[in-house]
Amino acid sequence: MAILGYRRVSTVDQHLDRQELPDCDRIFEEKLSGSGVERPALGELLSYARDGDTVVIWSIDRLARDLRDLQGIVAQLNQKGVAVQFITERLMFDPQENDALAKLQLQMMGAFAEFEKSIIKKRQLEGIAKAKERGVYVNHGRKRTIDRAKVKQLREDGLSTYKIAEQMGISRMSVHRVLNG
Repeated sequence: MAILGYRRVSTVDQHLDRQELPDCDRIFEEKLSGSGVERPALGELLSYARDGDTVVIWSIDRLARDLRDLQGIVAQLNQKGVAVQFITERLMFDPQENDALAKLQLQMMGAFAEFEKSIIKKRQLEGIAKAKERGVYVNHGRKRTIDRAKVKQLREDGLSTYKIAEQMGISRMSVHRVLNG
């Protein structure tokens, strides 16, 4: 019976230090958004956890940002016989016990996390709209990572868009955008 930890921050610039998980036999960590479904460390944790293990997480919002996802992950672990403990909220979901109050708290806390996320997004969009009105908003977008000159040179050398994409490790659509843009 192992104690497994899961720590997550939303960006590579953030630090995991604040999420103290003492006495864990193994800790799974990642630095990416909780909104996305592709979280490799979480997937590894879900595969690794065994009957009788306990998964410890700093807080509910570190595991999921959407109520359905949160309930699904906790249910999946409980079905495997794995207990789930949230340190900040002081909640424990033991597969052997059917604690109705804990389930209600999980649903309420998860709903609040989801609500908070939507409020933040709304405020962000309002701020962007106001900045655009004032003419001060600049969308830097994603930095270009394609060597546009090389794409054009390969085309001049007679390579097809398919071969250029293959050689550059990019999609054919990206090649077309560079050549037609």
